Amino acid sequence: MKDFKDKIVFITGGASGAGLGQAQVFTAAGAKVVIADMNRQRLNEAIKSGAADYAIKLDVTDRKAFAAAADEIEKVYGETIDLLILTAGVNTFGPAEASTYDDYDWVVGVCFGGVVNGLVTFVPRMIKKGKGGHIASTVSWGATEAGPSTAPYSAAKAGVLNLLESYYNALKPYNIGVSALCPANINSHIYEAALNRPENLQNTGYNVSEKTQGFLASIHKNGLDPQVLATWLKKGIEDNIFLVIPYDQAPRMIEIQYERFRYLTYPGGEADLAAVRATPERQAESGKMAAIREGYDVRAAGPIVPPPDADKDAPPPVFNFDTGGFGMAKSDLDFVDPSKKYNG
Repeated sequence: MKDFKDKIVFITGGASGAGLGQAQVFTAAGAKVVIADMNRQRLNEAIKSGAADYAIKLDVTDRKAFAAAADEIEKVYGETIDLLILTAGVNTFGPAEASTYDDYDWVVGVCFGGVVNGLVTFVPRMIKKGKGGHIASTVSWGATEAGPSTAPYSAAKAGVLNLLESYYNALKPYNIGVSALCPANINSHIYEAALNRPENLQNTGYNVSEKTQGFLASIHKNGLDPQVLATWLKKGIEDNIFLVIPYDQAPRMIEIQYERFRYLTYPGGEADLAAVRATPERQAESGKMAAIREGYDVRAAGPIVPPPDADKDAPPPVFNFDTGGFGMAKSDLDFVDPSKKYNG
């Protein structure tokens, strides 16, 4: 898809963060952008600002509501969409062993289930329209590596990445492209999600509070600008790229990220991998790339050091190292290693 003028675009999670940036970029490209989100106030603000053409309040885990949204778009515009961007997502952090059914049902339900619902709802309609098109999802760098404190999120995102590759191959005969956008840190409000979980999915094994989410907000503040991220996605769609990694060093980043599997196939492989990662050359290279992805030097033990390509005249980011027990388990879990629990 090269020309976005008058194309109908549907973006979930479109009222803030990455989704809002996408709405702004594709609206500027001349598309008719429809955004969906759970937050009615932010939807209204996005429409008022001119970021999008139309807004629908939508819970992406509600399949009937998804179908109703698709019907509403067809009623308003006379046909179904040309470009589907599935960006809605949530996250929460804590030791994998502390995870509850609710932690999985909530995170996987939104991050993976929301994508499934979007695909099952819109793919048949796009095929029947017969004009080709494109599908994209804001996945995550977290899809490329499992984290001991991000089990539900990493699993969901890895599942989405695999799922999209299936559709990438399946939809080629219909001239429908598929892209997986995999950023790391984004300047967004996703940190608010853990404080606003559905009432029926409140049972978590993680330590979550205003303080932990404030710490997370201080990290996201240094992340990639949503409009810059959306520009990467737009270029990826134009070039029909499947894996859109929004950094100039993308091929090398992916090469390093997935090399671990080769070492995990034989006894002693983990020690060999550790030796490779411990070399000064690899540490310098990996550290630089991590700084670029996160927006700060992740190895710093004080105020964040800006990445190597940052504006040298800009003041260093302010970072709050009082985490409030971020990423730890609830203190009342008697089976979790005490070093992984917050007892403040």
